[in-house]
Amino acid sequence: MSFVRSVRPSNLVILAALPFIVYLFAASADYQRSLRAILGVELGSGAFVPGFLLLAVAFSAGFAVLVLSRGTLAWPRLTMAVGLTGLLATAAILAGDLVHPFIASVVANGVDPFKSDLVVKGATPRQLTDAADLMVRGVEAWLWPAYAVLLVAGLGLTFAGSRAPVPAESRLRRAGAWLLGLVNGTGLVFVFLFAHLAFASGLATTIRAAIAAYILAAMLGLVWVGLLKLRYTRRSLYFFAAMTLAFAALSAWFLMQPRDNYVLAGTLEGKVGIITGTPSGLIGAVRFGQYEGGPTTETPVRTFVTPEQAIEAIGRQEDVSGALLPAAAAPADWPRLWQVEALNDRDRAAGITFAVIAIVAGLLTFGGFLHRRHPLSIGSEFIVDTIRGIPMLVIVLYVGLPLSGALKDATAGVFDPPNLIRGIVAMAIAYSAYLAEIFRSGINAIPAGQIEAAGSLGLNRWQTARLVILPQAFRIVIPPLGNELIAILKDTSLLSILSIRDITQRMREFQSASFLPFAPYNSAAILYILLTLAAASLISLIEKKYDTKHR
Repeated sequence: MSFVRSVRPSNLVILAALPFIVYLFAASADYQRSLRAILGVELGSGAFVPGFLLLAVAFSAGFAVLVLSRGTLAWPRLTMAVGLTGLLATAAILAGDLVHPFIASVVANGVDPFKSDLVVKGATPRQLTDAADLMVRGVEAWLWPAYAVLLVAGLGLTFAGSRAPVPAESRLRRAGAWLLGLVNGTGLVFVFLFAHLAFASGLATTIRAAIAAYILAAMLGLVWVGLLKLRYTRRSLYFFAAMTLAFAALSAWFLMQPRDNYVLAGTLEGKVGIITGTPSGLIGAVRFGQYEGGPTTETPVRTFVTPEQAIEAIGRQEDVSGALLPAAAAPADWPRLWQVEALNDRDRAAGITFAVIAIVAGLLTFGGFLHRRHPLSIGSEFIVDTIRGIPMLVIVLYVGLPLSGALKDATAGVFDPPNLIRGIVAMAIAYSAYLAEIFRSGINAIPAGQIEAAGSLGLNRWQTARLVILPQAFRIVIPPLGNELIAILKDTSLLSILSIRDITQRMREFQSASFLPFAPYNSAAILYILLTLAAASLISLIEKKYDTKHR
């Protein structure tokens, strides 16, 4: 009865309905198929589960020893039992071949299936070639023994240092803690956040996107709050004024570069040839007749790499009858319909970019002068207010499509992140504004007297923030931070608009293929409910741990 009373009343409904939900998935073939599709269970993925569990247990046990042995060894028997569990899991990794299928699946799904020679072309699910499989086995032949040695060394140093008169000051214990933390922490991050989980790839995508976006949003939120707290100084004002002038000078330099001459030669009876590298403004003018004497209807165009190719196509009397060419390449005997000078796209884009930066810096400088605030503080406030006024879906689409495309073009294809990274960054930017307001309210709730007392003790601003303000503010903002975690977990469903194969995208794919009316939607809804309930339970535990009212 005490357990029932400890459960939130709203969760009692879920607990009461849980037997029916289990029966529904166990008895209905449609629900079983929909659940497998939405979770992302691939064919033959059952062979990967033992290896995943062994690695998860080994890394978790090694990291748990580090947590349990902090300060004095409060639970020696529990710590030794956890350490022994990690050693047994490591021994199972070394003795058998259970981990190799999982590692092979991770490698196969971590490379480009179209360009890499490590995977079998056209195989679904992805499989390594024989040569690649031998290479992976060669790496595992030294990787797991090396991990076993590091684990044993870390455990030995930790337990040896814990027997010292003052365990917290023991160098052996400190070295063991660093070794356990680095090795097992890296393994946990890899297994849970990066490795491909073929037995639950859709669910893993949703959870990983939510966690990554939440962490990045929290970091950005702290940055916005830190900028808001910057103090006003005349030096900062002079610096931003000089920066404004510098960017304005750069913009003028790029925009005043020599123009190139272009000629629209030939006739408009057929298509107009466009040469690669022609300024985009001229292309639009030719297509829509935005020049003197241009037609009122849209002119079809065809792209060529060089002017010679366009001239040859017109000479062969193909469907091209005219071309927009550099003036030096245009034949002298062709009729000239339009002649214009234009700046190339590279200098034009650079000039406009620096002009926008100069305008923004100038406005921040002017605002700082009027309100006696740091210009970056005003910029942070503007970012937070602007982001909160834009719908989440618009931000995801804007960052995921045009902004990422513009960055790809500006870097000549060097910067081209996958859709999942684009979606994570978009959600982090959107939620950073809300988290910034939460952090700001928590920091403002700290009495000013404590900050003054910290200053009187000789603490600088960074030490005051780290040792006095943030620990107290964290306890205050735990409930709203938890609400944002639940919200971002649900809003990952918006990433399906970028064709990211999370729970929602897989639900849509399965529903369109199976034409089932209710099973896919009910399965996805139940999964999201379970995820949010798990997140709420985690938040409740954290709140109870840091609740000081009833201590």
